[in-house]
Amino acid sequence: MKAGASETAVARRRRNSSALLAFAALACLCLPAQSAIIGTCTIMIGASGTMTPNPAINIFGSKQAGGSSAGATITASSLLCSILNLLDCFSVSAPSPIAFTSAPSGGDTNTTFATVFRLDGSGTDIPGSSPQRVTNGTHTIQVDLTATKSSGIFPAGNYQGMVTVRCE
Repeated sequence: MKAGASETAVARRRRNSSALLAFAALACLCLPAQSAIIGTCTIMIGASGTMTPNPAINIFGSKQAGGSSAGATITASSLLCSILNLLDCFSVSAPSPIAFTSAPSGGDTNTTFATVFRLDGSGTDIPGSSPQRVTNGTHTIQVDLTATKSSGIFPAGNYQGMVTVRCE
């Protein structure tokens, strides 16, 4: 009788272990996958850009005549990105600021900001808030900022704008 009792207990443990394993597998499939990027992405700031006004003085931009783009160098390195080329790769973006860093009184009033960037010398403008995946290695980025007044003109004075380049 004891032999039968132990065999039954072993069978119950196996069933419980199998049920627990199936539950754990199901739980893993239902939960969102979380991962950390294993690697580095370094941004080295290069030349500052210059924003100039249009003739109507309602647009300041680095793409206006006499303006220039800001530049930086991005170096991305991720082991999993190089092995799988699917996971843990970095993306670059340059979202628009919400205001000037410094401006005379009224400079930010009725003003909207837009950024575009180009990677690796490409002539194609990418909207600033559209992340672009980069492969491992060194990449150049050129960033342009435009500030547009919806009504009126920009008051006389000194303006400064800052765009944050992100590598995530």
